[in-house]
Amino acid sequence: MNEKEILQKIKLKVFDLLKNESTGHDYFHIERVVRNSIAIGLKEKCNLHYTLQLAYLHDVGDYKLYDGEDKTEEKVMEIIEEFDYSQAYCSELIKDIHAIGFKGGFNEKSTKIEVLIVQDADRLDAMGAIGIARAFAYGGKKGRLLYDPNLSSEIIGNQLDYQNSQAHTIQHFYDKLLKLKDLMNTETAKILADRRHNYMEAFLTEFYREWNESDLT
Repeated sequence: MNEKEILQKIKLKVFDLLKNESTGHDYFHIERVVRNSIAIGLKEKCNLHYTLQLAYLHDVGDYKLYDGEDKTEEKVMEIIEEFDYSQAYCSELIKDIHAIGFKGGFNEKSTKIEVLIVQDADRLDAMGAIGIARAFAYGGKKGRLLYDPNLSSEIIGNQLDYQNSQAHTIQHFYDKLLKLKDLMNTETAKILADRRHNYMEAFLTEFYREWNESDLT
């Protein structure tokens, strides 16, 4: 089986798994991350096939999809078991997937360019107009408030605090989304992130303006 056939099989299995996901981590999120990974990867010296495997598989076992339980190893192995990969290769793939996520900013940064590319691609999709839409989709799915000005922000001291946070969705901008621009790894992603970051800041300015509006005349 050649590399193109492997990616196609992975793509179809990921589509079946995530096609009805409504938290903003659906199959179309995966497709956007794949496209971003290609755009960045073509400008970097990387193993593009491995990069795209990471891009397709990076969310299949994410804890956000399984009530806080990480199922990365289980779901990834279900998808790649037919490819006769070595145990060492599978372990490395799963380890690299774990290194991609934001995790409150507490995870150790990978040194592998393929991981850094997909991390950038994934973070770009958490920014801008689509990032805003995904944030509110996830918040609604999890029953979180849109915004409550009377709630003070939680202290996020570690990865577990971040995962267990029940803060309103606007707080999520400050806990994660507005931090992403300065966390990009590649020059290509840094350029793309700048516009999306500015859009989110403009959205928040308008959100607070409308929230506090008292005179509509």
